[in-house]
Amino acid sequence: MTGAVLDPKHRKAAGDGNGLERGLMANSVAIDDVDRNIVELLRENGRCTNQQIADSLGLTAATVSSRIRRMEEANLLRVVAVSDFAAHGYNLLMEVAIEVDGRPASDVAAELAKFPEVFAAHLVSGRYDIDILVALREFDDLPHLLLEKFSQVSGIRSMVPAIAVDVLKYQFDVAPIEERVSR
Repeated sequence: MTGAVLDPKHRKAAGDGNGLERGLMANSVAIDDVDRNIVELLRENGRCTNQQIADSLGLTAATVSSRIRRMEEANLLRVVAVSDFAAHGYNLLMEVAIEVDGRPASDVAAELAKFPEVFAAHLVSGRYDIDILVALREFDDLPHLLLEKFSQVSGIRSMVPAIAVDVLKYQFDVAPIEERVSR
């Protein structure tokens, strides 16, 4: 499955170090109905060629290409492939809420994000400091991950794992496409 993902204005990709710069660039690009239509077609089929999009919208392929490039350069758009967990042998999805003590939560989250089993790491507000999403091939991998790997990360005070028993929605095209006003 492939599709277009609109980056939220102030999102900072893990380890990219330029979240503010990305947000400022995004504010300088105006999004119009043509851009929205291009993104919608890419959301439906991320493999659409510029020519196919142009034919659908009554544009030239060069126009489509330049608009996609402009949105990508402003960090408003990324075309990504999304894989199916089960198709790749991952049979266990889990969320882990983590409470941190004695170390900055951002440092702990960055260290946890390096584990290949972790496919998302978030700093959050509320009772816990970090929320991570984990994919494992087998339930038997769980003790090793929690008791041997994660326990080596300093600063973790507590972990509350929650295993996903069913996936009701798995969607990446949820970022709103809004008009931007040049500043």
